Amino acid sequence: MAKAKTIYSCTECGGSVPKWQGQCPQCGAWNTLVETLAAPAPARFESVAGTRAAVTPLAAVKAQENERIATGLSEFDRVLGGGLVAGGVALLGGDPGIGKSTLLLQASAALGAARRTLYVTGEESVEQVALRAQRLGLVNAPIELLAEVQLEAIVATIAATAPEVVVVDSIQTIYTETLQSAPGSVAQVRECAAQLTRLAKQRGVVVIFVGHVTKEGAIAGPRVLEHIVDTVLYFEGDPHSSFRLVRAMKNRFGAANELGVFAMTERGLKGVANPSALFLSQHGEPVAGSAIVATLEGSRPLLVEIQALLDPVQGGVPRRLAVGLDPQRLALLLAVLHRHGGVDTGGYDVFVNAVGGVRILEPAVDLAVLLAIESSLKNRPLPTKSLVFGEVGLAGEIRPVQRGQERIREAAKLGFTTVLIPSANKPKQGMDDVRVLAVDRVDRALAALRELQ
Repeated sequence: MAKAKTIYSCTECGGSVPKWQGQCPQCGAWNTLVETLAAPAPARFESVAGTRAAVTPLAAVKAQENERIATGLSEFDRVLGGGLVAGGVALLGGDPGIGKSTLLLQASAALGAARRTLYVTGEESVEQVALRAQRLGLVNAPIELLAEVQLEAIVATIAATAPEVVVVDSIQTIYTETLQSAPGSVAQVRECAAQLTRLAKQRGVVVIFVGHVTKEGAIAGPRVLEHIVDTVLYFEGDPHSSFRLVRAMKNRFGAANELGVFAMTERGLKGVANPSALFLSQHGEPVAGSAIVATLEGSRPLLVEIQALLDPVQGGVPRRLAVGLDPQRLALLLAVLHRHGGVDTGGYDVFVNAVGGVRILEPAVDLAVLLAIESSLKNRPLPTKSLVFGEVGLAGEIRPVQRGQERIREAAKLGFTTVLIPSANKPKQGMDDVRVLAVDRVDRALAALRELQ
């Protein structure tokens, strides 16, 4: 019997080489080549003379909005852009035990009431899924279960039962007999995802994949998997906390970077209507080193508390640690604070944290970080019910941020009475319940802060 030929496939781009290398020659990624069985060469394609695909002028295409299918979970619908779309394919990734299967089982139970829903489980038996449903109070949910990992059997079942929604938990456990490689390999994941996506487009079936993640937090398998699907969602959160975040990294039917917030309870995941309350610490009295920033997650403004702590260096090099923020951005802001604000932090360890485990990547948090550091250094708290946002440039200027009016309105809705914002974001008309302080330089922002204190 001939020995099976093996190749080395890249988990990032899906490229292959005959021998192992430290770096993928196609995408340049390091340590991404894994050994897999080579697939048989496909039959040669012969073009048919005289045949061509039909083309359609753009002006002849009638644009129309896609009809949304509500999942029964308002926060999940928000992340999806209003709900699922017929023929759409979504990928949900997250750490083990974070609640992916729980979320999709709850959504399937709500969808099953109006649409035929098939839950394909490749990691658990139907009895294990039934036990989870019992814990969630979904024993009588109208869901059809299928414990299968062979792609051909799953496709045949979909063709026979004609469901409108299909959940595949997980795509890394599915394999096709046309390939000799093991389930979860680059070739298997790519082929199975492509076949199911093609089926979804042809039949108008909603397909949701559950994806494993690597230790770095990226979805396991080839990078092409995220390109195939229409929507990529990441399930985030600390396993020791009851709060979970679902973030849309890609969405062809809605806004990317949309955020949904859930609370894990004994009866499953519950949507959080006012997520800003999660990221605000409840201090009995004002404390130094704390500033509230209005950040934007997709289309939703969120109020998050930024905490800073400065401690004299006990010897050695000063430490700069940022949790939930960009550490390199912190070093840049400290340099700006020294050069344009006259505040020297060279003799202090600087620790900055975003409360609630949220990650803030937008530059609108810059001004809040600077004021929290100044507050901790001087040991003087910011005024109660005050809000800050603005981007800080290397020249010391404070730049405007997008959708500043919505951030201010969110602050007013939660009872904030003072906002310190960039001059370009100042409302044209005054606001009765909010005092607006507009600044254009770092030194003027620090002077305004000292006057408020």
